[in-house]
Amino acid sequence: MNKKKLIIFMPFIGGGGVEKNLFLISNYLHNKINNLIVCTSSRSKRGKFNNKINFLFTKKEFSEETNIRIKYLFCLLVLFKYLIKNRNCVVLSFQANIYCIIICKIMGVKIIVRSNSSPSGWYHNFLKKNIYRMIISLADEVIVNSLDFKKQMKNRFKLNVKCIFNPLNKKEIIKNSKETLSEEFFNVKKKCLKILNMGRLTEQKDQITLLRTAKMLKQKLNFRLLIFGRGIEKIKLQKFISKNNLKKYVKLRDFVDNPHPIIKKTDIFILSSKYEGLPNVLLEAATLKKLIFSTNCPTGPREILSNGKGGVLFKVGDYKELVKKIYSFSKNRNKFKSKVIYAYNHLDRYDFDKNLNKYFLTIKSYLS
Repeated sequence: MNKKKLIIFMPFIGGGGVEKNLFLISNYLHNKINNLIVCTSSRSKRGKFNNKINFLFTKKEFSEETNIRIKYLFCLLVLFKYLIKNRNCVVLSFQANIYCIIICKIMGVKIIVRSNSSPSGWYHNFLKKNIYRMIISLADEVIVNSLDFKKQMKNRFKLNVKCIFNPLNKKEIIKNSKETLSEEFFNVKKKCLKILNMGRLTEQKDQITLLRTAKMLKQKLNFRLLIFGRGIEKIKLQKFISKNNLKKYVKLRDFVDNPHPIIKKTDIFILSSKYEGLPNVLLEAATLKKLIFSTNCPTGPREILSNGKGGVLFKVGDYKELVKKIYSFSKNRNKFKSKVIYAYNHLDRYDFDKNLNKYFLTIKSYLS
């Protein structure tokens, strides 16, 4: 159908929401676009893609512990070498966007950037802000995943970007949630509040706030807090758990391929991030009709939860406020049921087929 090749650039594929969207978008596009290639260092993730998709791999697969910049560098070199011989391409970048834009502009190749999280984490750095604005504006198209994110790009960087929501496959999530998955930590006989968090163990995700919450909460409630993820903050979190005698109440677990049976078992899902894009895991929790507590961070949670109508928002890092809100829920769960229903009933904007088709139509215009 198309003469130009589409290269999806994702140097490292971990286990988060960005990766889930990568798989969904890639597998959808392969049915619409004949020449589709994924450029990555993550050879072990090949099975997540349709077997008709082609790959540009680095010579070796890097471990989880390898610095992300090294993975970026090697993948950028692979991309650069390929584009020297094959310039009749369009690149869709999911990661290392600034570096990828530079290479594509040097090679005269069209590039579409999918920006995954708000630049709020470094926005106040004058140098970074201006370098980002200068280079990101060179992209042929910038896609963000929330309306708040789009406004932020307009107000702070004077950029007109396109918003395409994360595609949500509700049927598959509900189907996956019915699988049997043993999680002994949640198998408590006496009455116990089950709390769940999922995300990379990084400063951005701010799980240390959850542990400070747990430290205060253990004086008030019987609860279990499960944190699923991996990342550079793991040792720091483990030390806090040990120092504050939280091993009975808190457990760290690695990512699992299917988290939905665990989400289904929980009473509260908590997102503690300092900044986001549009956190996919909140959409999954809402699909499974779980009460969501989230920081009111830029961007995404406030939008998903309709300014608190569909869940509970709290200030970034404010564990004392979070303790009060969790305690309030434990005393009167019925008061929060309307929020769960509201969140579930407002998921249509993330429709699976509608949003995936928007990706296709956007990319198609550059392939012709």
